Amino acid sequence: MILVDLEGVSASRPGKALFDELSLTISTGDRVGVVGLNGSGKSTLLRMLAGTLEPESGRRRVGKGVKVAFLEQVPTLGAGTVADVVGTGWEAEAVLDRLGMTPLRHADVTTLSGGQIKRVALALALLENADLLVLDEPTNHLDIETVAWLEDQLATFRGGLVMVTHDRHVLDRVTTRIVEVDRGASYFYVDGYAGYLVARAEREEQTLQAEAVRRNLARAELAWLRRGAPARTRKPKAHIAAATAIVEGRPPAPAREADLALEFGATRLGDKVIELIGAGFAFPAGPSLFHDLDLTVDRGTRLGIVGPNGVGKSTLLDLLAARRVPTSGKLDIGVTVRVGYHDQLGVELDLDQKVRDAVAGPTRVASWAEDRLLERFWFGADARHSPIRLLSGGERRRLQLLLILADRPNVLLLDEPTNDLDLDTLRALEDFLEDWAGALVVVSHDRAFLERTVDEILAFDGHGGAAMVPGGYPAWIASRTARRPEATMGRLSSQPIADRQRKGGDQTGRNFPNSRSPSTIRERLKRTEKELAALHRRRLTLEEQLAMVGADHVALARIGTELATLGAEIEQVEDRWLELSVDS
Repeated sequence: MILVDLEGVSASRPGKALFDELSLTISTGDRVGVVGLNGSGKSTLLRMLAGTLEPESGRRRVGKGVKVAFLEQVPTLGAGTVADVVGTGWEAEAVLDRLGMTPLRHADVTTLSGGQIKRVALALALLENADLLVLDEPTNHLDIETVAWLEDQLATFRGGLVMVTHDRHVLDRVTTRIVEVDRGASYFYVDGYAGYLVARAEREEQTLQAEAVRRNLARAELAWLRRGAPARTRKPKAHIAAATAIVEGRPPAPAREADLALEFGATRLGDKVIELIGAGFAFPAGPSLFHDLDLTVDRGTRLGIVGPNGVGKSTLLDLLAARRVPTSGKLDIGVTVRVGYHDQLGVELDLDQKVRDAVAGPTRVASWAEDRLLERFWFGADARHSPIRLLSGGERRRLQLLLILADRPNVLLLDEPTNDLDLDTLRALEDFLEDWAGALVVVSHDRAFLERTVDEILAFDGHGGAAMVPGGYPAWIASRTARRPEATMGRLSSQPIADRQRKGGDQTGRNFPNSRSPSTIRERLKRTEKELAALHRRRLTLEEQLAMVGADHVALARIGTELATLGAEIEQVEDRWLELSVDS
């Protein structure tokens, strides 16, 4: 069933085309990831799909009775408490609990932080029993275990899904198609995130090869123009000038001219860096977040901090940056330490200030030096001369990161640095941190980022304690897997309640338990999910073949028969999956 169809839509911002003549159809079962540079129009495309933004040209059509749930990058909530906004019932309570919002169910939404608002909005989207989920950065502000839970929910969602996310684990597992928006153009890839990486590399290589052929032909013609009979010198000068321009010109610029330039270097760091001795912290009239913590940060530190939301990870970074004082224990900082702290809020920006003026600072007039620095950080001429308010959320985060690194710190404290950054920036940042000359302490829920950047994990247990785990993120995951008890809470069903009632559930959509063990059901559910994914990939391949056969009636009949047979098989497997899902 077609859920939403965009036909020839376009969008732009002042001085820049985002995408043009983009057509995209989302059907039931589609799982689409949208990728592209910060500011390329990903969030704009999602708003068009959700129907909250009209395209500048083209049109949007939506299927009859289709319900769309939209999670914006920066959501807003209605009035009242969290429970008022999300609703009541066992499903609402279960989702809020998994998102860490149970203690705040009765809190007024106007008192929530940005991260808490995002989690409430995510809960609301998941509970809408929608036919199409449109999610903009759904993993932001979630801890690692909650991201894994959300990944499971999205992997088994039976409706349509369109998502922007920087989490490569989620993209790799959940998506089956990728849409890339790039400098006014759009590209489509099958086979999910891995297929996108391969196809994008091939596309860029083919572009270079085609450009080489074009320039070689132009060189040959130019030589012919220049060497022939004397009469040939009367060839129109414009003709010769055009051929010369082709030869001496450059191919269309890549999305980014070079790797992200972060090699500012760090100021010298002495033997003594930062040390916490028996440290603890508690807010006034509040419980202790952590206690008796011993932590030494030296020149070679590559430390990742993980744990549930609200246990004190960001507060610990505040202590290391001397923004807060421990309520017990001692903090000792070396005299050569120069801290660069990229917190969740980032450097405060004047939205009316031009980007290049922000980089120059209050004591200098922006010059070519600022332009060069911004160019190396992938800010084009249009962005450099624009007020900051015109930047996308991801571009603002990149600007904040630039301002911190340009100050040449020797200790980097990064609090959720991957939020809102595009995938190219993430990869470049990871490459930079591998060779970073100073110390690094990072709080992150991004599993791929932690795998690449840290050597040790400081894991908060949620009860005031923390333990050091050498070996980085893989070792921490292995240790948790070895001691994790069997899960007792089933997954939230992603099928609309009305449909689940037709399958024999009670008024809330729940089926009554049967005699099969939970572990048996989970194992069968995994096998069924793999089988279903393979069938959907096969259907996508057949649909692509169908679009290419033209007027070949024999091929049309054959593929049509295969699709009909495959559709019946998919329906049977989906019924089996639904039965197992509600019983898990």
